[in-house]
Amino acid sequence: MATSFVLSTFAATAITLQLLLSSASASPHMKYIDAICDRAHDQAFCVKTLTTNPPTAAPIGLLPLSEAVINLATSHAEKTAIFVDETAKKDPTVKTAFTECHKAYLAVAADLKSANVKLKASPDTANYDVRASSDNMRRVNELVGKNTDKASTTLKEMTVQMEKLLDLAAGAADAVDDDDENIRLRV
Repeated sequence: MATSFVLSTFAATAITLQLLLSSASASPHMKYIDAICDRAHDQAFCVKTLTTNPPTAAPIGLLPLSEAVINLATSHAEKTAIFVDETAKKDPTVKTAFTECHKAYLAVAADLKSANVKLKASPDTANYDVRASSDNMRRVNELVGKNTDKASTTLKEMTVQMEKLLDLAAGAADAVDDDDENIRLRV
């Protein structure tokens, strides 16, 4: 009898959880998250990021969600630029490379801010601004890719995160555009 009680409790819990999950995924907000994440290379990262960060997890429309995604990427670029600048000042062995990386991250932040301003009026231009940041990420990887010191390793990890966020930002701009002409760039 105790076994049947445990099994029925487990079954009831499983059914309740399934109902909660299916209603959450059917929410209007998930429709907007899906519109962006369907365009991302790493869809699991996209869904996790957009459902766990407060600015992107609140129920809002596609344009405000897309703006929040680009702001999230901008924030990461700015924080990385600060890290790179402070490290360049403290560690003379990486100063030259990190000074160039700092410039690259400042350019990424500027591109993302420009994209957010243009997002509503010209999502294609916003998408281009986001994609232009990829050149700066390649530059950073060239500058520190072979370094094994702790600061360079940290910067490489931050750059991987930045690349993922740029992918989400490009997906966000493309989702606002909704004509799928940029989908070929995602393959």
